[in-house]
This record gives sequence, C-alpha cells and structure tokens, in this order.
Amino acid sequence: MPLFAKVLTVSDGVIAGTREDVSGRALSERLVSEGYVVVEHRITEDGVDAVAEALRALTDGFAGLVLTTGGTGFGPRDLTPEGTRAVIEREAPGLAEAMRLISHGKNANGMLSRSVCGAVGEALICNLPGSSKGAVECFEAVLPAIPHALDLLAGGRPH
Repeated sequence: MPLFAKVLTVSDGVIAGTREDVSGRALSERLVSEGYVVVEHRITEDGVDAVAEALRALTDGFAGLVLTTGGTGFGPRDLTPEGTRAVIEREAPGLAEAMRLISHGKNANGMLSRSVCGAVGEALICNLPGSSKGAVECFEAVLPAIPHALDLLAGGRPH
C-alpha cells in the first residue's frame, strides 16, 4: 500500500518570488525516492495564521505525512511551530528530538531548531528547517519511524 505525502514550504521570500523553493523540491524528491506518493506541494507565507490555515487545508481528510520546510528558527516571522501547534491534536516530541539530535550532530545551529511534530486525524505533520540540506537530513532522521506512525494513526495495532 503506498504512503502518501504533502509538502508545505513556508517562506515569505518564495511567496514574493525573491527566493527559489529549493528545500520543498528537495523534500519532494527525497520522498519519492523512498516510495512516497507526493500528492501536493504548496507554498505559504510565514506567520501563525498562514501556516495554520495551510496545514488545516492539507490535513483535512488526509491520511499521510505532511512535511513543512521553513519558519522553525528564531527570526521574527519564524512561526511555523506555533501555526503547527494550533492544528495538531497530539504532539510527537520524540520525532522532533530525533531531528534536533541528528541536526545538532552535523551543525551546532541545529540546537536552535524549534521544530514540532504531531498528529491531526490520520495525518502526521513534521516541521523541518528551511535549508534543503537540513530539511532532508531531519527527514532522514525520522524516516524509519514514519510508516509505523502512519499505520497507527490509520487504526493499526501497536507491534
């Protein structure tokens, strides 16, 4: 059975056309290489309301993985975690911690990540950094656990 995914790029610069969506494309390519079917790739501006609105739309009736890229740092408009917390029903702190550990091991700035992961309905949301390298590395850190998490969210039994 295929695993489905969606990607949300959070970036004022990409929305304005002053930056390319490198990390969103990199995540989509990495998902496909792992056998995921990427059914949507959306872009939104930074900010709590914009992120929450986009995530609600992406997760409504969706069973699968939603990866966000961007807005997880300390910049004044980096509010992806706050927008994510407004949407999720249950947080998955172990996933976020695994990403921070792998990221910090490769880059001291990884400890500044404020990424959040959690579930809403049958969807799992993971916030990833805005850099393509950081986004892919963080996704790879949690990749082994995601199929089981999605199975559990869909009503599967714990192993």
